[in-house]
Amino acid sequence: MPIELYRDSRHACLMFTDLVEEDNQAVQANQFLIVDNGTGAVIDPGGNLAFNELFLGMSRHFSPQKLSYIIASHADPDIIASLDRWLTSTPAQLVISRVWERFVPHFTKVGKTDQRVIGVADGGGRLPLGRNELWLLPAHFLHSEGNFHFYDPVSRILFTGDLGVSMTSGRDAQVPVSDIKEHLRLMEGFHRRYMVSNKVLRLWVRMARQLDIRMLVPQHGAPLEGPAIGQFLDWAESLMCGIDLFDDRHYQLPTAAIPVREGALPANPA
Repeated sequence: MPIELYRDSRHACLMFTDLVEEDNQAVQANQFLIVDNGTGAVIDPGGNLAFNELFLGMSRHFSPQKLSYIIASHADPDIIASLDRWLTSTPAQLVISRVWERFVPHFTKVGKTDQRVIGVADGGGRLPLGRNELWLLPAHFLHSEGNFHFYDPVSRILFTGDLGVSMTSGRDAQVPVSDIKEHLRLMEGFHRRYMVSNKVLRLWVRMARQLDIRMLVPQHGAPLEGPAIGQFLDWAESLMCGIDLFDDRHYQLPTAAIPVREGALPANPA
């Protein structure tokens, strides 16, 4: 069942958190459906593991045949590995950074993306959605080279992709967090490795503070609301991460053997 992040008579934002079985070793991921005045968009629809459940789940709220956009924050497999199936099953166009525009055809059969990709320039823009619009905000290198976050001015929700992520279960991801003090243990390791540098975080925070944000919703883990939003911005603004933490110790010729499961290699030839 989706979580209703926002709803009024003409606008709705739904979040799906638990479409992938917890024991299949895949990272938990959220998917989102936004509908405004009869026009629909799916944000970060996920991989093939999530496709069937998401397609059926959204069908109970909005017809896939009326879907206008598949919107991708970036081109990781947990974001759009299911692209071929979405382009087959709906008339939607893919909206993604121009950085990834010529890479996404690798997710589909030959010709499937022809005339169906809207490549977005680095500066982002405002995408018409029903009688309103969705703002595509630059979030490059957080963590992808071509990356966007999505602000919905109606619900005042900021969808932040891999920023604000917490490593948790699909069930726990359904409960918004209003204080990140205890929540940081689920966030810190991911952000230190997957965000590229403090410089980029500071630039992003400066931009984000200009928004009226009611809820900050990442692609993995729980939404942040209330005091947690300001706490997260303060924390991210000072976080050392990515290349800030690397030096020559991380670039050495390897000496350790990589363990291989028994049976993974062919038997020695006779």
